[in-house]
Amino acid sequence: MLKKNYDQPPSEFDQQVFEKLVPADHYLRRLKAAVDFMRCRALVADCYSPNMGRGAIDPVRLIKLLLLQFHYGLSDDRVIAEAQVNVAFRFFLDLSMEATLPEPSLLSQFRTRLGEERFALLFQEILAQARAAGLVKDRLRLKDATHVIANIAVPATIQLVAQIRTQLLDAAEVFAADEVAAHRQHAVDLRQMTADLKNEVRLLRRIEHLRELVAWSDQWCVRLANASPRLCTPEHQEKFEEALKLAHKILKDREAGATDKVVSLTDPEARRNKHGQYYDGYLLDVSLDADSELICGVDVLPSNADEAANTVSLIEQEERAHQNDIESVSLDGIGYNGIVLKKLSDDTDGPQVTVYVPVKELLPQYPDLFQPDAFLLDETKESLTCPQGKVSRTRCRDRRDHGYVFQFKASDCRNCPLRNQCLAPGNQNGRRVKKNDFQSQYEAAKKLATTEEYKQVRKQHPRIERKLNELVRWHDGRRVRYRGRHRVKIQYLLLAVVVNCKRITRLLTAAPIPQPA
Repeated sequence: MLKKNYDQPPSEFDQQVFEKLVPADHYLRRLKAAVDFMRCRALVADCYSPNMGRGAIDPVRLIKLLLLQFHYGLSDDRVIAEAQVNVAFRFFLDLSMEATLPEPSLLSQFRTRLGEERFALLFQEILAQARAAGLVKDRLRLKDATHVIANIAVPATIQLVAQIRTQLLDAAEVFAADEVAAHRQHAVDLRQMTADLKNEVRLLRRIEHLRELVAWSDQWCVRLANASPRLCTPEHQEKFEEALKLAHKILKDREAGATDKVVSLTDPEARRNKHGQYYDGYLLDVSLDADSELICGVDVLPSNADEAANTVSLIEQEERAHQNDIESVSLDGIGYNGIVLKKLSDDTDGPQVTVYVPVKELLPQYPDLFQPDAFLLDETKESLTCPQGKVSRTRCRDRRDHGYVFQFKASDCRNCPLRNQCLAPGNQNGRRVKKNDFQSQYEAAKKLATTEEYKQVRKQHPRIERKLNELVRWHDGRRVRYRGRHRVKIQYLLLAVVVNCKRITRLLTAAPIPQPA
């Protein structure tokens, strides 16, 4: 539980030591003056029991230790060791010369106790202080993402199947020990029988065995749900159901044409994608205030996720946390997407913002022929009329589900006087015309791209690139420290707080000019 009073300032002797050894222009001295970390204690109070347990270490001090850890790129052990001997660290932590530091393992427990939700509140609290100081404006947000590499070793497919088999059997051993022993013996026999076969055959046999295990586990899952009394604890049952769900996913990934594949059981949420080269990990998605260059939104997505669609989530999170109204957002070329443009600018349920995005001009294959805008779509979108007056009601959704493709009859087009202006030479079929559902959004984006405002916004967009470079280069953000998307997001929320604190300190506290000796 939290103590009633944590106000134990360093002694007068400690203050004299700090005054003598910590320079007036030291970053930690300026940061302490610029940001009020004491307001963060209320954010984590509900993580502690109000009347049970011994007095907890001040959570504000633990938060400061985490910030020092991520600012200087230290491990849990190293940041405690540095705080033991570094006077500037002790000054920032409000630690006297005789005060002791917590065990390094407490930092890991503290991160788990707070979880993603509390660290998101911590991030928003620091941003709220910057907003109260007049730094954050609502004029423009710059949004971009970069790839981060997961902390995993990617196994071969045959190893992945063997690992999920072992994980499933381990989880079932609590309530079906004899059957699990038989399945394990079968796995040993299978490995011996297929030792001299090709890898493709060995993989096929193991997948067949895994299918049998999954079918057997499905039956046990039903029995556990209906068993009275319980055959195992709720914790063991939950562990078994999670392993079974993951086994189903591994089998589904082996089907032809499967996407979104699990690449490692160590971090099942990491995905494979290509950024120059193929990598396994996540996308770090960031929105930035164009005026103050403070990070206003952070999210971590699987590497194959739609970062353009996540713009809506970033803006809604900020507006919900600060009750503000963002006026506009700047995206890179991936944002030229009809669904995203509609949700951001025209959807009544989403944020109403002006979207600045580079336009992708696709030249038609036959520019001399009638283009889709020459065909008239009725209000119900059920029929399409060509320039000659012929009507088609034969339609289907396109591959991306962004519109309808209408097919005109070959008999209507065969003797049409406008045939040479409508069909390509040699085409014996009727005309096919695609009508995009988001044509009005694309036209609005094209019109906006011709304005002077758009040019000025695009000049500011490189600021988000520099901010991502700061996270990756100066704070070791290219590789994740932890495993699991929620833990990874905690890492980048803390990095965003660190980077924001640097920017707030620079904007609010000017470094003193050194005086000549």
